Amino acid sequence: MKFDGQAIKLLELEEGLWELKFDLQYESVNTLGQRTLSDFEQILSLLESTAGINGLLLTSGKPAFIVGADISEFLPLFSQGPEETEKLIKYVCVLFNRLEDLPFPSVVAINGYALGGGLELCLSCDYRIMSTDAKIGLPETKLGILPGWGGTVRLPRLVGVDTAIEWIAGGTENKGDVAFKAGVVDAAVSPEKLRDVSLATLKRLVNGELDYKARREQKKAPLQHNDIESLMAFESAKAFVAGKAGKHYPAPVKSIKTMQEAAKMSRDEALLVENAAFVKLAGTPVARSLVGLFLNDQLVSKTAKKLSASVESPVKRAAVLGAGIMGGGIAYQSAYKNVPVKMKDIAQAGIDMGLNEAKTLLAKQVERGRIDTGTMADVLNRIEPTLSYDGFEQTDLVVEAVVENEKVKKAVLAETETKVHSGTVLCSNTSTISITRLAEGLQRPENFCGMHFFNPVHRMPLVEVIRGEHSSDAAIAKTVAYATAIGKKAIVVNDCPGFLVNRVLFPYFAGFTMLVRDGGDIATIDKVMERWGLPMGPAYLLDVVGIDTAEHAGKVMAEGFPSRLKSEFKTCIEILFEAGRYGQKNDKGFYDHGVDKKGKPTKVLSHEALELFKGHVQEPKEFSEEEIIARMMVPMATEMSRCLEEGVVASVAEADMALIYGVGFPPFRGGIFRWLDEIGMQAFQEMADAHKALGKLYELTESMQEIAQSGSTYYQSADQSAAK
Repeated sequence: MKFDGQAIKLLELEEGLWELKFDLQYESVNTLGQRTLSDFEQILSLLESTAGINGLLLTSGKPAFIVGADISEFLPLFSQGPEETEKLIKYVCVLFNRLEDLPFPSVVAINGYALGGGLELCLSCDYRIMSTDAKIGLPETKLGILPGWGGTVRLPRLVGVDTAIEWIAGGTENKGDVAFKAGVVDAAVSPEKLRDVSLATLKRLVNGELDYKARREQKKAPLQHNDIESLMAFESAKAFVAGKAGKHYPAPVKSIKTMQEAAKMSRDEALLVENAAFVKLAGTPVARSLVGLFLNDQLVSKTAKKLSASVESPVKRAAVLGAGIMGGGIAYQSAYKNVPVKMKDIAQAGIDMGLNEAKTLLAKQVERGRIDTGTMADVLNRIEPTLSYDGFEQTDLVVEAVVENEKVKKAVLAETETKVHSGTVLCSNTSTISITRLAEGLQRPENFCGMHFFNPVHRMPLVEVIRGEHSSDAAIAKTVAYATAIGKKAIVVNDCPGFLVNRVLFPYFAGFTMLVRDGGDIATIDKVMERWGLPMGPAYLLDVVGIDTAEHAGKVMAEGFPSRLKSEFKTCIEILFEAGRYGQKNDKGFYDHGVDKKGKPTKVLSHEALELFKGHVQEPKEFSEEEIIARMMVPMATEMSRCLEEGVVASVAEADMALIYGVGFPPFRGGIFRWLDEIGMQAFQEMADAHKALGKLYELTESMQEIAQSGSTYYQSADQSAAK
């Protein structure tokens, strides 16, 4: 009775003992997609119908056990409607029940990762043995859904309500020691002992030394809690999780409600409750958006990995020109990820500022228990402060992060080029200046490109890698490889004013300045956009970015796109800049900034700023929430559409991820194009047409008009293009 399928192999170990090995062909990881489930169903039929089987060992032929369901199958499934979703969910639940109900014991050896459906399959086994370097968890709530293959049923019956809520609502990944202490696994052993211990455990089950039947009955029975205990556990958890997750993310609370509703039911009854909850969440825009983000993130990572693979030699030594806060942040990130970096400045004060930035960030890591003081010292030793170019001939990549002035940057880059070897890649961290123009004075412009970090560097995942007119594929690939090596998400974009993120952010700011001009209340606008899901409203964001920075970048953008971004009026940003109110950097902008008694930042809308605006803005006017959202978001959406049409960004997926990574666009909305697809282009057109008197920022682009006429969506169009 051997089985050698596309995803699973069935092998006889010794008399009466068999091994079920997950090993999905042509893939680097095991997933529970259609091929795997088809093999699994056939194997279960063999196991159920074959006499003489005494025990089953489940293993993986890959570095990870099972990373979960095949997420790429989710969106097509969800789009077919609740009936098809429910059909698949119930089908898999039946398979897992059949595994759990086999007439002989089962033990699973968990290596690498067992996440989502992978862990749910493990919970269907009688005993779980885990490698100490593995991680397990149920992260489905992070995708806007909940465990749908028995996770909300088996886990609380196995380990209790509190642990189940923590694991499921929190979506955490847990190491072996934590999982063993919680009772989710029966042992956590070193990787080299995993197979032997798992097989020995199976033999003990077969010999009757361990009672697997009692374990099965526990998982099939109602929860062993009285009514008061159950009420207290579930109700307190719902209140806490609701406050932490927020109103835009219903899955964590729904998972708790599902466990609570099924608490007094048997396994099969409880599974029906879980099925219904999963189907309901799967039909929400939040689930579609979060699943879409997961897939987009994979695409960005695969693209970066492919580019990195083409690099002949990785960046072993880097350098940063210009210390200060930004340079120090880049140096910290490089050193923290084990890439030694020189940090050069023309003044000791700059060096001191950069080192202090790195020390402050590391001290916080120590304070939070993430690293020890020895690690902090090692990281700092990988940062070499210098006032000269000594040793620059050994660097593989240099990031220029000096003052945002074209003349200064050109001079610094030209000088640096003479100090490095012929293969060194030069990058500029400019946020606005054309990469093609900055390359004009270089002898090797093919070795130059943009590498735009976002502030604060250690927190913001995105790095825009900007291709100038002369940038070579090799330079782009090496920069992407370096960005990936230091833990950043690299997205390649083509050169234009503002590149991608700033190009679409400044139309958003333009929408804001027009709202203020027309009498809109600044604090109200901020609150509306924060409720919409952005981490901060436009006024607060401008204060954080810096009014002086925004004023300078705004001029660059207006020069580049005068028909859309050149103002016919004096904007609130210009007024604050002329008054010396630069935002958080000098504690005064739209808001007055300070700290409270506990040292936490505070902000209060500035009366002085409001006085400055008088004579430049209309009388106060109350705008509806819908109108504020439309006036803010239409300019951003139309500009992003232009970027896609012009080839500034290669795909809708990368465009959406750039805003998620770079400005904190609401994940539950999935990105600007996912949001457009959800509301529909007809509705967006009505939103834009209502404000077309405000100018070209509120005019639909050609692709938007085509989508509106065809009734299609951006992601459908992208899928169709990819299929050609």
